[in-house]
Amino acid sequence: MARGQQKIQSQAKAAEKAAKQKKQQGHSAQDQKKAAAKALNFACCVCKAQMPDPKTYKQHFENKHPKCDLPEDLKAALS
Repeated sequence: MARGQQKIQSQAKAAEKAAKQKKQQGHSAQDQKKAAAKALNFACCVCKAQMPDPKTYKQHFENKHPKCDLPEDLKAALS
């Protein structure tokens, strides 16, 4: 059995290890999916694809839908 200083060190080490495990379990896949969905603010009016910012939306629109004109909401967001 550990006594004195060795016992205190062992308890501190075990508490630190338990804290690390608890912290790792705090981030679930559902939390990450919700955060990712919140970040997707723009949706393409043609194909309904979602993008996080207007710059990406513009690049998508120019590459995937070259024959269509830029939508008004995208023009407003870029201005």
